[in-house]
Amino acid sequence: MQDAWWQRPATAQAAAVRSGEVSAAELVESHLERIAAVNPQVNAVTQLLAERAREAAEETDRRRAAGDALGPLAGVPFTVKESTPIAGVPTTFGVKRFRDLVAAADAPPVARLRAAGAIPIGHSNMPTLILAGMHTRSELFGDTVNPWDRGRTPGGTSGGDAVAVATGMAALGLGNDSGGSIRIPAQFCGVAGLKPTTGRFPADHRVLGPDDPGPASQMLVTDGPLARTVADLRLAYETLAGTDPRDPRAVPVPAYGEPLPGNAKVAVVTDPGGHGVHPTVAKAIQTATEALRDAGYEVCEVPDVPRLDEALDAYNRITVTEFAPNWPMVRTLLGPGGDRYIAMAMEQTPPVTDPAEVMRLMGTWLNIRRSWAEFLADHPLVLGPSFTEPPVEPGLESRDRAGRDRVASAMRLCTATSFVGVPAVAVPTGLTDGLPCGVQIIGRAFREDLCLDAAQAIEDRLGVLTPVGPVGVG
Repeated sequence: MQDAWWQRPATAQAAAVRSGEVSAAELVESHLERIAAVNPQVNAVTQLLAERAREAAEETDRRRAAGDALGPLAGVPFTVKESTPIAGVPTTFGVKRFRDLVAAADAPPVARLRAAGAIPIGHSNMPTLILAGMHTRSELFGDTVNPWDRGRTPGGTSGGDAVAVATGMAALGLGNDSGGSIRIPAQFCGVAGLKPTTGRFPADHRVLGPDDPGPASQMLVTDGPLARTVADLRLAYETLAGTDPRDPRAVPVPAYGEPLPGNAKVAVVTDPGGHGVHPTVAKAIQTATEALRDAGYEVCEVPDVPRLDEALDAYNRITVTEFAPNWPMVRTLLGPGGDRYIAMAMEQTPPVTDPAEVMRLMGTWLNIRRSWAEFLADHPLVLGPSFTEPPVEPGLESRDRAGRDRVASAMRLCTATSFVGVPAVAVPTGLTDGLPCGVQIIGRAFREDLCLDAAQAIEDRLGVLTPVGPVGVG
């Protein structure tokens, strides 16, 4: 029996729309039916754009009937994190006071996906204002449920997109990542995710008004896709890469670089920083190592990545210092208990008040990036964990200092790689005790193609875990 359209990969969906095997209208309706069946169980899609999606699908079908060439993502439904604007729809950030802030225009990545023929089908849940923690719980929309186990978090902050993609409510999700916000929910939900190089995808992360955020927010936050297969992730990558006049940071680097001489070298780091790793995660890394070796990669264990603890300290001090002046106002937006995660971070790492020390930290940032560039010159790829534990319970990071420290430690490789701005692809490796396991492949700046190639090799040998239905839904 042929799979329902919502079950198929984005690449197959788009090819079928272009060929006329299925209409875009039928494809959208298939996903809307899936959302109606599943979303009440998982609460991932927050603002459903059913009528807008139907209108966009009808326009796609009219264009095909007229003989127009359709884009590489023709008719493919995608979700968009509540922090990323869709024209004519409120960009709420999960905050009650922002529920009526209607976006005047699509954010650059939304516009790029639309131009390729993809159709936004809804906004997706996230932690309140991205700041309430790792677990996807917002003041405005409530908790999102991990479809594999209601007692485990789906991760975040792009957890709504990860769950929507994992359960077949959308073929693609558009999230963002400043320290694991794509890669962690990808690992927890059994999907693939891409955090690009800083400057690879154009974006606009202004929250209110015309003013841009400070250097940490400018450099650390990158938009990126989530998908069920690496091929779908690659198609989204090719669509999102490029320049845009709205983002002077985006650079015109080719999406594909020169082939590496010989077999690509992969440095395996099972326990970054030596702070401990859960046996199931260590096993996932070993499984991925064997898959890459089987694919012809030159795989070698290395003691560690460069200057991990120093990078974490600098990351925390720079971000807290940038954030501190706005904290009294921001705190009022986070709702009851929503301020605990950031409050604990600021108690642990007070903001820097000496301008000379701020300048020294900015120099340290560049110096650590240089160390990573030198390391990656010898090891073009790094294999390691996105999160050094299986999915944890919802809200652990906001419960108390011990919970927060445990989560911060588990996501340390994500934090460090965001700090140095290099690309990474999260890819599943299988199931353990009914929960997804996965790894991330980290690469040289602007060599997302190498990361995707390695992730594809892993997926080819270990398979795809999703779409999956939550308990009670097929």
